Amino acid sequence: MRPTPAFPAELIAAASSAGDTASPTLEAVIERLHDEVILPARATAGSAGYDLRAYLKQRAVRCSDGATQSERAAAEAEGGWGITLRPGEMALIPLGFRTRLPEGIEAQVRPRSGQVFKQALTIPNAPGTVDADYAEEWMVVVRNDGPVARRIVHGERIAQAVFARHVVLELREGMVQRTTERAGGFGSTGKS
Repeated sequence: MRPTPAFPAELIAAASSAGDTASPTLEAVIERLHDEVILPARATAGSAGYDLRAYLKQRAVRCSDGATQSERAAAEAEGGWGITLRPGEMALIPLGFRTRLPEGIEAQVRPRSGQVFKQALTIPNAPGTVDADYAEEWMVVVRNDGPVARRIVHGERIAQAVFARHVVLELREGMVQRTTERAGGFGSTGKS
């Protein structure tokens, strides 16, 4: 197993507000669980998201149709390892790495726009959250929302992670005062 390298310095900007260049840069530890894992990376200097790639080589993948779950082995075909999802089927795709994020930072796992629009591959729980204290292998729930079977291949970019600060609140039980101009419940502001 390789030593655990730190994420690139630009991974998590610790600025508390836009344009705050005096804030330090945070680092997170990332560990490859297999030597050939491709680590998360931004496609361009202006990209907010870090591309996440499927790691399917000789892996078992948990699949679900929403009612029943099963485990299937990724198969080597068409020049690489992969798994085929039927229309409406979901899979928990392994990524081959784990992390330790700094306290107060979360990773938001989101779909890649091209895959949603062009291939109907969605992330039904988007944004999925990876907490700072989660130290197991990262995985992404993907669903084939297209009308035909969809093969996910080893090394394919299937999602992106955006790193963000989060606020921890202490919730205090009490009476909530209705001090806003809002009148109506869920969906009431969308009415003409």
